[in-house]
Amino acid sequence: MISRRKLDPDDARAMVRVREARRAFKQYYVSCFWSYAPDLHIGKDDLTWVAEQLKKHGGRAAWEAGAKLCR
Repeated sequence: MISRRKLDPDDARAMVRVREARRAFKQYYVSCFWSYAPDLHIGKDDLTWVAEQLKKHGGRAAWEAGAKLCR
């Protein structure tokens, strides 16, 4: 099936960053986000917060994931 969705490049990049932030939230939940609900909805406005939490509370891999979100 061919996708019919037409997104401009900025919206497409934002969608990818949100997807990466959600994945990082799940992956590093125990070390960085344990005090938040496990089913917390991560959206476009939460990218900076997720990156900050990863860098502040995680190890090197989490820090790198946070840095990748900030690009």
